Amino acid sequence: MNGEFAFIDELVPGIRWDAKYATWDNFTGKPVDGYLANRVVGTKALCAALERAQEHARSLGFGLLIWDGYRPQRAVDRFLQWSREPEDGRTKQRHYPNIARDEMFSRGYVAARSGHTRGSTVDLTLFHLDSGELASMGGDHDLMDPVSHHGAAGVPELEAGNRQTLCTVMEESGFERYDNEWWHYTLRDEPFPDTYFDFEISTSVPA
Repeated sequence: MNGEFAFIDELVPGIRWDAKYATWDNFTGKPVDGYLANRVVGTKALCAALERAQEHARSLGFGLLIWDGYRPQRAVDRFLQWSREPEDGRTKQRHYPNIARDEMFSRGYVAARSGHTRGSTVDLTLFHLDSGELASMGGDHDLMDPVSHHGAAGVPELEAGNRQTLCTVMEESGFERYDNEWWHYTLRDEPFPDTYFDFEISTSVPA
């Protein structure tokens, strides 16, 4: 692993994570190529910015939970392959109820060249520090639908407010939002803007 990468939880103590693509709980319905362990990796620059974001969130009564950080290129390639396979309906209702799976790329929900693969993009949400419960956001991670867009119509006031809180926390900590996904943020000054990595995520300590 590149020496500029680290396990996020080791550099940002107290952050929570659930690496969805290392589990069966994702839109493909099974663990994804390149995710050998339920850990989240990112650049050290990303970790430093997340530490700032966590401090800001804590001041508002929230913590951060990460679903994905660095994503191997082989995982992205698997997404593309999966999008061309026959529909089996197993994850459609939860993750892409109103589009065909092969529309995920054209509609901007999945990219063949993902910012995640550069190591400084994260998918994340808020949780309440007092209860540990996830903040209600009006839609789950990887719901590929207009309701997931920033400023989407029909999102209840509480959920819209929570999305705005996350956005404020992240933007004030050096991140830029992705308009189609309320959970997706990229470090504004990412260290590898033109490099797409393909090392696997395992339990090995980053070198």
